[in-house]
Amino acid sequence: MKTAHIRRMLTSVVAASQFLIASHYALVPAVAGDFEMEPIKYSDSKPDNVISRLQTKLDNDEVTLSFHPEFGYLPAVLDALKVPQSTQSLVFSKTSFQRQRIAPRTPRAIYFNDDVYIGYCQNGDVVEVSAVDPVLGTVFYSMDQEESAHPKFLRHTDNCLICHGSTHTLGVPGHMVRSVYPDLGGYPVLAAGTYRIDHTSPLPQRWGGWYVTGTHGPQKHLGNLIIRDGEKNMAEEVENTSGHNVTDLSRKFNTSRYLTAHSDIVALMVLEHQGQAHNLLTRANFETRSARYYEEALNRELKQPFGRQWESTKSRIRSVSEPLVKYLLFSGEAELTAQLAGTSGFTKEFSDHGIRDSKGRSLRDFDLKHRMFKYPCSFLIYSESFDKLPDEVRLPVYQRLFDILTGKDTSKEFSHLTAADRQAVLEILRDTKQGLPDYWKS
Repeated sequence: MKTAHIRRMLTSVVAASQFLIASHYALVPAVAGDFEMEPIKYSDSKPDNVISRLQTKLDNDEVTLSFHPEFGYLPAVLDALKVPQSTQSLVFSKTSFQRQRIAPRTPRAIYFNDDVYIGYCQNGDVVEVSAVDPVLGTVFYSMDQEESAHPKFLRHTDNCLICHGSTHTLGVPGHMVRSVYPDLGGYPVLAAGTYRIDHTSPLPQRWGGWYVTGTHGPQKHLGNLIIRDGEKNMAEEVENTSGHNVTDLSRKFNTSRYLTAHSDIVALMVLEHQGQAHNLLTRANFETRSARYYEEALNRELKQPFGRQWESTKSRIRSVSEPLVKYLLFSGEAELTAQLAGTSGFTKEFSDHGIRDSKGRSLRDFDLKHRMFKYPCSFLIYSESFDKLPDEVRLPVYQRLFDILTGKDTSKEFSHLTAADRQAVLEILRDTKQGLPDYWKS
């Protein structure tokens, strides 16, 4: 009895030790800055993205960048990266590291495609770049706006991560689109509040501090609004009728100083959607890699077989995969109540680049009357960032998508998807998405 009692006590101690170690290694969520440690090692790792690849071509004289007398390297960089000028989105709030260059009369221009974001300021010292790296998340660069025989993209880490590697970006190197109440100088009136916006944000909260061109009927937003001194304590009640349904910005600033005269409302909607989608993809990547890393350490610590899977690790991965699934399927998307139309040609140009199924349908086709896209599944499912997710998270995401699109999962988070929506998205992905598990095709 004495021996049996001691054995039970030892078993309890070992079990308690395993629980505590498991809690340490597998249950602690990632926080901002964790990505500088193993296994991510963000700043110490070599990037592999559209900018690093372009720089290699520049170094090998495979590509040259021409220097424009007014815009510097901006037009050449956009051309080299296949970034359409129609994506131009203009922000005049001082919410960038070149804030001294930014004001309502001199807004900052942002251009983008699925893989990269380019920032430009009038008379700016640099072109700002954030590239979507499928392994490292967002990687930040700048290019000097002085003509050079050998132009260089310079990588930045610490200074950019102060804002772009915090809880505001889900604790990973990422993006955020902010909506503020700007004053005459472009300074945010912080007492009035700010919003981080994506496709779930109500339109009345969007685009404060941004110029917006396009029509949207009676729907309200904060674009084109400047808060006067007497309004600083009542910002949310400020009337913005003059800022709605604006199609010409020439009375607000000299539009000839920019590549186009537009800050297209549809481009802005896509910008805010994909910025948060990239953050969620990066978080799913980082958390899964970290969970695996700590699980391996736990197995070594407890002398368990290599590859033993812990439920705590699976739970940690589920905690990042489910929000990604919801976002990809536009769960919680703010409803539109009137037709939207842009001004720059972005809508057609973006849609024309869509991969189409046998019926001519694409995930880049717009609706713009009731919701953003006609077929509610994010086009970023085709991205390198999605395809390079670790199997431990990518395969469960595929399973969840399949269960939802086939009607096996009819939970309220996906009640916005009609039977026709589910069938259409399922068929489009079957026809166009490479790498689908075999069960998708049956």
